[in-house]
Amino acid sequence: MSESSSQRPNQENLAIDIAKSSFSDLWKKEDYLAIWLGFIILVVGLVIFLPRPPANMNDDFAKVNAILKQEASRAPFKTIAWHEASEAKKKIRVSDQPFAKSIKDFFAAPGDWNINPVDALYMGQAAAEEKNQRGLPPFNELKASAAGALATARASEEAAAAAGFSDAALNDKAQTDIAAWQKVAAKASKAKAKTSNKAYNRFGSLAGLAVILALFFGIGMRIMGKSFGKFFVGFFFVFIIAVLAYTAEVQQTMKTYGFGFPLWAIVFGMLISNTIGTPEWVKPAVQTEYYIKTGLVLLGAEVLFGKILAIGLPGIFVAWVVTPIVLMTTYWFGQRVLKFPSKTLNITISADMSVCGVSAAIATASACRAKKEELTLAVGLSMVFTAIMMVAMPAFIKAVGMPEVLGGAWIGGTIDATGAVAAAGAFLGDRALYVAATVKMIQNVLIGIIAFAVAVYWCARVDCTPGTRVSWMEIWHRFPKFVLGFIAASIIFSILDGKLGKDVSGAMMDQGVIRSFSRLLREWFFALAFASIGLATNFRELAKYFKGGKPLILYVCGQSFNLALTLLMAYIMFYLVFPEITARI
Repeated sequence: MSESSSQRPNQENLAIDIAKSSFSDLWKKEDYLAIWLGFIILVVGLVIFLPRPPANMNDDFAKVNAILKQEASRAPFKTIAWHEASEAKKKIRVSDQPFAKSIKDFFAAPGDWNINPVDALYMGQAAAEEKNQRGLPPFNELKASAAGALATARASEEAAAAAGFSDAALNDKAQTDIAAWQKVAAKASKAKAKTSNKAYNRFGSLAGLAVILALFFGIGMRIMGKSFGKFFVGFFFVFIIAVLAYTAEVQQTMKTYGFGFPLWAIVFGMLISNTIGTPEWVKPAVQTEYYIKTGLVLLGAEVLFGKILAIGLPGIFVAWVVTPIVLMTTYWFGQRVLKFPSKTLNITISADMSVCGVSAAIATASACRAKKEELTLAVGLSMVFTAIMMVAMPAFIKAVGMPEVLGGAWIGGTIDATGAVAAAGAFLGDRALYVAATVKMIQNVLIGIIAFAVAVYWCARVDCTPGTRVSWMEIWHRFPKFVLGFIAASIIFSILDGKLGKDVSGAMMDQGVIRSFSRLLREWFFALAFASIGLATNFRELAKYFKGGKPLILYVCGQSFNLALTLLMAYIMFYLVFPEITARI
């Protein structure tokens, strides 16, 4: 609609004010500060890891690649030598070097425990040796089984080779026996890890990490014009909640059922805020968006275009076609059928469920300016259903005999949290894990696109005053700027990934900068954010949003539609349209 001439000066002045506030004070606004802090961490990670490659890295890669190439041309299936070379290649990584292990240990979360929670933070040498001794009998049994399976596979491969790999029956038998050996070998490898326990004391490292993070975020608070001292004092309370959440996550029973630290952080925080109340001296450190926005910038570095292209069009169709359809359908269902009173809650739940869980919920809530209680509700629903689906989906896929690739694509497109996707995919096998993680990574790209689309829609249709036209500067003002950091990190790290090459990037960036540094910090930032959500949430304020059970109905109906459509699209793309890509995975 056209705007009146009397409104234009105000609109122009508003645009000028927005431009000034957006570009002149880049350090002082939370979104921009999150970008700066995120990139500081990423640059530090690159400076630490990239100049310190493993000894003889390039020569070792050349040797294993030569074996892989030779074996791929020698036989119509992946031979024993191919698998051994592939396993050797995985061990060429910077994370095995002493300095990288020290960094990883310093940032490490509490360890596994069963009965005594102190075991998560401290384990003496005697206790470690006792655990190793308990793990030896099953490991030795699996080791013997793996040796037997290898002998059988070797005999079958030699028979196929003697026939010049021209006998289809012999080739199939060799391939089947090699696959059986791989499964047993994987189980033996996991059992071996239970015999390699070492003594640890995480009290010191956690205290040191708390001080470093308090200083890191506290300086940012001072830059934003807030009190460093008040934040610094309150931060340790929030950090303790995060530690308790991690501790609850790694308890054996909770770990089995997939109740992760995000859920526990919210629960513990809400127990405090709704009983004794969040202490006033803690509230300056309850900074949900500050923590999670910085973490989301780090998440961008994990979304690499090379990995997205590696899986090809099937994964892109599953993630980029299904997700917007589910999002729009769920929002429409909430407005037209359920008559949701709050549009912001409706779109936040829809984005959380359809895109990628908490990350999308945060970006969408910022774009539509949802209330903190609405964000809390959406995140809580996501955490509960993620835990359920993480256990139920792999069990169902196994029960019906669904192919690994199809199961992985289904998991990657429907389970919200990236960690839960990896855990569920790993339960099915390596191929499923690869497909699930890649589809989820492709889906994560939509965070910025969805946030921008929601900002445009909310400005143009929801919050638009009749008789006025919303300017692009208003959309820019509403758009969550930290998403730009997410996108920039993804682009920069994708370029570095391409420049370094697949092998070197995997060894130095994926296994070093990301897995041994930035991802560990990102998860701590998320834990702090979830603890803050709990500490800032009041049950009475949440209760009104549950009226009639509409949020639960919306989530169940939307996720059911998501499950059905994702499975259909994955089957069509991976098995009907692009079967040749599926065969190469």
